[in-house]
Amino acid sequence: MRGRRVFVTGLGFVSPLGDDPKEVFERICRGESAIRMVRSGTPEIGVDVLLASIDFDPGDRIKKADRLLMARSAQMAVVATGSALEDSGLLTDGQGPEEATVHMGCGLGGSEVIQESYRSYITRRRVRPTTVPLIMASAPASQVCMSFGIRGLAHTYSVACASSSVAIGEAFRSIRDGYADVVIAGGAEAMLNDGSVAAWQAVGVIAKQHSHGAGASCRPFDLERTGLVLGEGAVTLILESEERASARGADCVAEIVGFGASSDAHKLTEPSVDGQERAMRNALKDARLDPDSVGYINAHATGTPRGDPVEIEAVKRAFGAAARGVAISSTKSMHGHLVGASGALECAVTALALRERRLPPTANLTRPDPTCDLDCVAGVSREAPDLEVALSNSFAFGGSNATLVLRRA
Repeated sequence: MRGRRVFVTGLGFVSPLGDDPKEVFERICRGESAIRMVRSGTPEIGVDVLLASIDFDPGDRIKKADRLLMARSAQMAVVATGSALEDSGLLTDGQGPEEATVHMGCGLGGSEVIQESYRSYITRRRVRPTTVPLIMASAPASQVCMSFGIRGLAHTYSVACASSSVAIGEAFRSIRDGYADVVIAGGAEAMLNDGSVAAWQAVGVIAKQHSHGAGASCRPFDLERTGLVLGEGAVTLILESEERASARGADCVAEIVGFGASSDAHKLTEPSVDGQERAMRNALKDARLDPDSVGYINAHATGTPRGDPVEIEAVKRAFGAAARGVAISSTKSMHGHLVGASGALECAVTALALRERRLPPTANLTRPDPTCDLDCVAGVSREAPDLEVALSNSFAFGGSNATLVLRRA
């Protein structure tokens, strides 16, 4: 028996490209980049690094006393969730629906708190008594519950770059299968402190500045790509059952119709064509859709020399002859890689692409890699008047793969 239908009824952003979902989507379609060269570390030993950082200040959205008990990622999650609840019409006197559940993705948690604690311990042999709850990856979900009076279960998914896609996928399943009627789902990540950035640089996957400037440096599918650019932020989606959304006359952004996941069982940092193919096949099977029904894929593609061709090959295998007819783009070329929050941002962008019937571009794609020979929507967005179904891919270190299938509402 087919389960209940699930709709996205609200979006909330704290992103490198802004906080208004519609404006962020327009900026993406214009090919605008949030990537800048930023000084990381101390003035004495700092280095310049490409980042998609946010000048974030919660303002009056979070009380000053409450901020002391929230790391940056949790603060971003609370602000994004407040915006999503407001967008959905479910925020009443500062509170959300008590019966809701929370599914949040987060890779590292309060990374800046960890760094501060290590420094404090080394220099003074003291750390803050709130350090443990601040650094936990579960803190964003917990703080969302406390901030908005949410009393349903709170789940945290920490599977690196697939964290928030898995969170949304499991939220979708919980509504489809009758365990919940409304779910707050998304992800948050804030790891742009110099200790975390240095660790990513040590992996050898961070992009080098392009001759055309910082904004041109993240180049998925391009011959001149040199790596990924880290970003930060939080994105929340409000998911509701068809019955609940219809009963209150909710404005639906898109419908989630399928979720597929897989594990590579391969290598820690090397992607696997087989694992990515299985995630997409599983998602389409779950949605009961054929590949030729898909008009757009928001790719995981981060701009690394190894990763992008693997994803293209996985699409070819999963889609067969239909691969030539599907448009693919990587919006990370503009907003960077938000790690645990990346899947939520890209799922939301995919939902908006369906609503607007407009394909976001892959920015900076000027010399396509011959191994990335599908329609990668190079440089310029385009109208898609027949767009009905789209995929959003997230493929993580450790071999965790997740694909979401969305349909136009």
